[in-house]
Amino acid sequence: MMHPEPEIDAGVACVARLFDDARTFGAWRAGGLSEAIIRRLYDALRLGPTANNCAPARFVFVASAEAKARLEPHLSEGNKPKMRAAPVCVIIGHDLDFHTKMGALFPHKPETAAVLAADPARAREVAFRNSSLQGAYLIMAARALGLDCGPMSGFNNSGVDQEFFAGTQIKSNFLCNIGYGDRRALRPRLPRLCFEEACEVV
Repeated sequence: MMHPEPEIDAGVACVARLFDDARTFGAWRAGGLSEAIIRRLYDALRLGPTANNCAPARFVFVASAEAKARLEPHLSEGNKPKMRAAPVCVIIGHDLDFHTKMGALFPHKPETAAVLAADPARAREVAFRNSSLQGAYLIMAARALGLDCGPMSGFNNSGVDQEFFAGTQIKSNFLCNIGYGDRRALRPRLPRLCFEEACEVV
């Protein structure tokens, strides 16, 4: 039995803000971001779903000149000016010891922590997959708050891990510049695959 379609028009403005009008930025308007908006950003993204509520992502908001100087040597040459110009560059990492918090995050199945601790390969897979999800939530939450994003790979993971996560089991996944983008520097949007190329309904 077919269910009624949801009220599509109600979400049009939201979809436009998050996807249709949003772009990936490499140039930024001057000005920093307050700690208040950074905290609001995290409070939004942390509500996105992860497997068994595991929430393995860890975020370093690189905002100061000193922290950017630590990060810059580990970036590809093309990404260095983008990071320097952005108000904040977020290092999205995943904690391989995320299971130690599962007792609080998934209290109705406390045995989950022990299962993950006993299977490091599975824990790594869960951590990487779900930190990637949480990094995507970061982008969507930032756009919802009126910020712009410039996600980046193109960096030395081991160098970033040693510089920012030494002495922990946290590993970097990807980077994301956030702030208020300069639309004057945008290039035409690149094509995307159409529905018929990427999808099937079975």
